[in-house]
Amino acid sequence: MGTMSKTLPEPSAAAAAGRPGLPVPREDLAGQHPYGAPQLAVPHMLNVNENPFPPSPALAAALGSAVTEVAGSLNRYPDREFEQLRARLGAYLAEESEVPAPTAAQVWAANGSNEVMHQLLLAFGGPGRTALSFTPHYSMYPEYARDTFTGWIAEPRGDAPEFALTVADVRAAIDRHAPDVVILTSPNNPTGTALDLDLVRAAAEALAPRRGLVVVDEAYAEFRRDGVPSALTLLADHPNLVVTRTMSKAFALAGARIGYLVADPALVDAVRIVRLPYHLSGVTQAVALTALDHRQELLSQVAVLRAERDALAEHLRGRGHLVAPSDANFLLFRPLLTAGGDRRAVWQSLLDQGVLIREVGPQPWLRVSIGTPDDNSAFRTALEEADPR
Repeated sequence: MGTMSKTLPEPSAAAAAGRPGLPVPREDLAGQHPYGAPQLAVPHMLNVNENPFPPSPALAAALGSAVTEVAGSLNRYPDREFEQLRARLGAYLAEESEVPAPTAAQVWAANGSNEVMHQLLLAFGGPGRTALSFTPHYSMYPEYARDTFTGWIAEPRGDAPEFALTVADVRAAIDRHAPDVVILTSPNNPTGTALDLDLVRAAAEALAPRRGLVVVDEAYAEFRRDGVPSALTLLADHPNLVVTRTMSKAFALAGARIGYLVADPALVDAVRIVRLPYHLSGVTQAVALTALDHRQELLSQVAVLRAERDALAEHLRGRGHLVAPSDANFLLFRPLLTAGGDRRAVWQSLLDQGVLIREVGPQPWLRVSIGTPDDNSAFRTALEEADPR
């Protein structure tokens, strides 16, 4: 395939201080860049862990009908508490994770799990408080902390390729830093690593005397391998525990922006205080409810993506790459680096062949989202040229 001549665009920085007459932003924003993975028009977009399967025409029509019905009342504010959606999400979780159905009072939703996490730090972080997580982690975590004036602490995970985290690691970090919030991720982004629930229990127990909060980010939970449990099973015994989920990944609704959390009703009430008024639009609520009505169709491709993930991991290992064990819809792998000596050369060569993956995680690792069988085949072929054995 011919060269596409695409490179990562440079994001703009908050540099108003250098423009005469413009207000000066907060000092901690000076020189910072907004979050942004590349959004490039290429045949195989495998960089942001999207579900590659779009809604069927029948589902797209159902979504359109639901939005049309809501459109007639868009002159009015949406349901501020959206208790129907919260109850339906709780019922889905009971089905998916085999737990007692969380009540509407235990569930909260927002515009993607990004906003959910932001709201949690607005309510439980803030000036004089700290949040702790373990690297490599999702790149937005420290930005949530920055935005909410929460101190940020990062401790390392274990060595590659497992990037393991142990009970001893977590207890030691909590004893050392006495954080107000601990963010654990299972499966972890960007490594794909799932957590043992003993580790979550230990964190919740260690923080309970300090009245601290444990947040388990389960954005990729539906992709976990058989036998890997959800932290939802621990909620009844740990009132300081929050589990966050999203409809962006397994439900293939990244464009709809629907994330949610499950927690003790008192914790949900704290988040309700800091939310913006009418933050979840009527259109968003209608789309989410319709998606839950059609969840069997939307989730039907999860098994395909899991099988494709495992097959791709085996292929990469067979070529000599290190691959982190993954319970998510992506793989973190270390290229052989024969295409110029660094991962950027591999990334660029793949992009020139129409395959976009992600430069993320520790050097020299790269992350590839699991796509359709055609996407994954294109990635294999392109990698042969970008990083030959």
